[in-house]
Amino acid sequence: MDQPSHVLRLEDLSLRFGGVTALSGLTMEVRNGELLALIGPNGAGKTSVLNCISGLYRAQEGTITLTDRDGVRHALHRLPPHRIAALGVARTFQNIELFRHMTVLENLMLGRHVHMKGGVLGGGLYLGGQRRAEIEHRRRAEEIIDFMNLEPLRGRAVGSLAYGNQRLVEMARALALDPAVLLLDEPTAGMNAEEKESMARFVLDVHEERGVTVVVIDHDIDVVMDISDRVAVLDFGRKIAEGTPGEVRGDPAVIDAYLGHARGGEGARVRE
Repeated sequence: MDQPSHVLRLEDLSLRFGGVTALSGLTMEVRNGELLALIGPNGAGKTSVLNCISGLYRAQEGTITLTDRDGVRHALHRLPPHRIAALGVARTFQNIELFRHMTVLENLMLGRHVHMKGGVLGGGLYLGGQRRAEIEHRRRAEEIIDFMNLEPLRGRAVGSLAYGNQRLVEMARALALDPAVLLLDEPTAGMNAEEKESMARFVLDVHEERGVTVVVIDHDIDVVMDISDRVAVLDFGRKIAEGTPGEVRGDPAVIDAYLGHARGGEGARVRE
């Protein structure tokens, strides 16, 4: 079967919260094997896109289609979050969502949950098949810990780690799902320049070395332009531009979205 050109397609997606429109008729594609950046002013709807793809939000209108590695299409807009995760869509959050009192390794093992087939009885008795599966899941988690240079921290409680390391653990836990598509929501938020550079390098490594399709939101335009294959720009829930970093950087609509509205002052727009 021919490999489809895109892995995700959002078509005519609209999302409303009462009288507030977060997304309005949004149509866009995420191509196989690309690193796509989703940018826009604060509240443009970027996180809402990721929330709709991962099933946390249910759009009132439109469709979201995932084409898996076998060429089978799945209507994500009809599925709950755990089913979407099982299809290979993993994500991180703008606010770190880790189990702070658990170790780095334990957090990654939880990230393997969609691959764990044994039931409660098998896990409790630690039967042969369940034991072999547990060993394999631990091996995969340890391999990701090594990939993310987290080995010295593997046995430490996540809550005791520096903020930048917690960000790395959250990405590692998403990788533990063995995703085909990785959604990153502000992975460099709150980081200093050195930490941002390190995180950007890890994002590139995940994309290039592990062959994962990545969709990343980030407010650091320099980071976005350096690492992305393609950039899509949102403003007020609509896509206003799309193209290579060079094409997008000089687009008048993008310049206006970032600079024109800013001239109206801090209260010029109501954002998410």
